[in-house]
Amino acid sequence: MSGICEGRVVIVTGAGGGIGREHALAFAREGAHVVVNDIGASRQGDGRSLGPAQQVVADIEALGGKAVVNADDVADWEGAERLVRTAIDTFGRLDVVVNNAGFLRDRMLVSLGEDEFDAVIRVHLKGHFAVMRHAGAYWRAQAKAGVEVDARLINTTSGAGLMGSVGQGNYAAAKAGITCLTQIAAVEMGRYGVTANAIAPAARTRMTEEAMPDLVRKPEDGGFDFYDPANVSPLVVWLGSTQSREVTGRVFEVEGDKVSVATGWQHGPEATAGRRWEPAELGPVVAKLLDEAPTPTPVYGA
Repeated sequence: MSGICEGRVVIVTGAGGGIGREHALAFAREGAHVVVNDIGASRQGDGRSLGPAQQVVADIEALGGKAVVNADDVADWEGAERLVRTAIDTFGRLDVVVNNAGFLRDRMLVSLGEDEFDAVIRVHLKGHFAVMRHAGAYWRAQAKAGVEVDARLINTTSGAGLMGSVGQGNYAAAKAGITCLTQIAAVEMGRYGVTANAIAPAARTRMTEEAMPDLVRKPEDGGFDFYDPANVSPLVVWLGSTQSREVTGRVFEVEGDKVSVATGWQHGPEATAGRRWEPAELGPVVAKLLDEAPTPTPVYGA
């Protein structure tokens, strides 16, 4: 198979279904060798099964591509290291990491349990970090050994992490953290030949089918399936290719036929006093600053 990722070695986490599966297949169609990582858990993160990942590998092989299963937990420190090692031991190198794995445990903040908060932060935020860290250590060692590195980190944030989402405080906090980690990785790892970007996808998955079934339903008229998860993958594959080496530290929103660049926190209007402010005088100062600042995008579900 040939394409814009021919010969590149790609890890896709959470690749047993949904968006991750489509990423894995799309990379394979463009000539990449793929490590299909998935523990086979439920939407809530329960249970384990090799079946979903094995099926994706079989589908890739049926296309004429090369793939291997990895069933390590991305949020386990040694598991994330084994995942990176799987790519290197099987295919001789690692060029791209697509962090995608995750699950939901949605509740309003006043009902959110400690275990539900910790579990979602663990799989999304720590899971992204652990794989990034071990992949980054490999690329740094390669660069220091004089090997030319042209590698990619592609992380998965969410509109919930960019704008907030009612009933998803744990998930939104994790996704916001992923966005910031991506920006830091772009700066820290750029010296080794690594770019880092994030996507915020909107598509039909196990998570969205339960949370918003009417919105993501397939069209009955056979028209363009706006929420088909395969719509997200072309940008991810391009970001994983050598063509994207000048793009780093950015967040892209991908939805149906639409691709956009999200812009985050920036320094805005300011006021200075030349001395310490008095609390009582700050009311009109803050009001003026808010009048001059852009109106925030509403929180989802507000």
